[in-house]
Amino acid sequence: PGDVKSLRSVINPHISRIRNIGIMAHIDAGKTTTTERMLYYSGYIRTPGDVDDGDTVTDFMVQERERGITIQSAAVTFDWKDYRINLIDTPGHVDFTVEVERSLRVLDGAVAVFDASAGVEAQTLTVWRQADKHQIPRICFLNKMDKNRASFTYAVESIKQKLKTKPLLLQVPIGEAKTFRGLVDVVTKELIIWKPTSDLDDGKKFEQKPLLETDDPSLFQEVQDARNALIEQVADLDDEFAELVLGEYSENFDLIPSDKLQTAIRRVTLAQKAVPVLCGSALKNKGVQPLLDAITMYLPAPNERSYEFLQWYKDDLCALAFKVLHDKHRGPLVFVRVYSGSLKPQSAVYNINKSCTERMSRLLLPFADQQIEIPSLMPGNIALTVGLKQSATGDTIVSSKASAVAAARRAGRDAGGEKRSTSEVENLLLAGVEIPDPVFFCTIEPPSITRQQDLDNALSCLQREDPSLKVKLDPDTGQTILCGMGELHIEIIHDRIKREYGIETYLGSLQIAYRETILNAAQATDVLDRTVGDKRHFVTAELEVRPRLGERAATKPVIEYAPSVIEGLPKELQAAIENGITNSCIQG
Repeated sequence: PGDVKSLRSVINPHISRIRNIGIMAHIDAGKTTTTERMLYYSGYIRTPGDVDDGDTVTDFMVQERERGITIQSAAVTFDWKDYRINLIDTPGHVDFTVEVERSLRVLDGAVAVFDASAGVEAQTLTVWRQADKHQIPRICFLNKMDKNRASFTYAVESIKQKLKTKPLLLQVPIGEAKTFRGLVDVVTKELIIWKPTSDLDDGKKFEQKPLLETDDPSLFQEVQDARNALIEQVADLDDEFAELVLGEYSENFDLIPSDKLQTAIRRVTLAQKAVPVLCGSALKNKGVQPLLDAITMYLPAPNERSYEFLQWYKDDLCALAFKVLHDKHRGPLVFVRVYSGSLKPQSAVYNINKSCTERMSRLLLPFADQQIEIPSLMPGNIALTVGLKQSATGDTIVSSKASAVAAARRAGRDAGGEKRSTSEVENLLLAGVEIPDPVFFCTIEPPSITRQQDLDNALSCLQREDPSLKVKLDPDTGQTILCGMGELHIEIIHDRIKREYGIETYLGSLQIAYRETILNAAQATDVLDRTVGDKRHFVTAELEVRPRLGERAATKPVIEYAPSVIEGLPKELQAAIENGITNSCIQG
């Protein structure tokens, strides 16, 4: 459409200038609105969209626009000042946890958006735990500061208590709820005020000036105290900054230069010792530009995250397919993130997970549901590929089989020179997305037997896009069974089959899978007495089970053997034991 700026030819920016970030939050905290404002202020869209009007850039599926919630993570690329930001908008609804998990894998940093009147909500906890698992540095944005019961202090306290993290207050809001009109940057002691001239004011213009004691003595004192508290907090967490504070600035904290404090905050954030906290109201166009500045200032560049597998590839290509979309005209579009080496159109690549070589025809830069063709893709960047027919979510893509084998050898050497089979080492490279087991089941039937083949094709396309959707055949009735993460998930799949593939399907009644799980440790001993041929065999088997602490329920158990057992146990017996245990765990 004409309202999108013509994107200048996309030159690969320097890796230190790239930020791969995600926006994560509880449903309705204002994620998509915040994203739209970022796109608007960066100049990529001429008018900011509104979730309630259904015209946002990142919610591009019809169902998302109707429901006003984000289902699929749309990746959007835009520039802010001298930085390239690849932004992934993730869903906040619990049914789409896999979408979140999948996008977190390719992020270097994240922005957690909170509703300032509600603080930390249920889904925020889940997403926060997922980000902890991937060790992603993040900053917090307290949104909806204009809401009736918005409270900066309450929201910060809630982050401290529920997320067990140390918030660094980088801003002090001016006013709360209806009186919220701006904020003070605690680091630079600058006043940032939005003065809307009319209801149509888009928040692009704001006044930024040093805060003087004569402006507002009580606010000046509040900011002074907040800055001193921030300095002490950062000094506790960062030794280099502590030396500075205790050394030349011990007499007067006011003299500590802003840039020194900012550098220390960046170090602390990247080490995940604390999280910077900012505030604003995306809907009312306040506080988004300082948030963009904070993203470039405090979140890491791709080369500041240490990925263990990179050393095995040297400078060869290593990329991850993190999402598949089906385009009616171009077939499957695969989102990839390049970790090392470079990708070029018309080149052959090797998929480690599928053990196959594929040819990629084109490379596109994603701008939500529009794409711009690009000549190459360098490390740290995210793009769409056309032509990969086999690759699915979570697959590792390298330049050739030889490159994969060489990397596997290096990994094998690093693993202490143990002899490992190549396939085992290949698994060391890029871990796939952890897919939870589906909990909701229902039958799905085409309108007539002649459409069964079309339905099967539609379901296999949807499964490549969404690995948390499982499809199986009921051996007794021959019916197709849909297995999903929740009612909304199955409803949306049903809807998409109708809209995108033109098949009217019938859903059976929903069933929920209940499973037993282990809550306490327990032990059992059994003596097996078997006669095989003319020999009698006695085996004493002892089994202890205990729950995995701190992890969410997983059906795949971790199996350990007592040292005395493992020595004399043949490989085939070990496989039989593990098979038996795993199957019992699946049944519950």
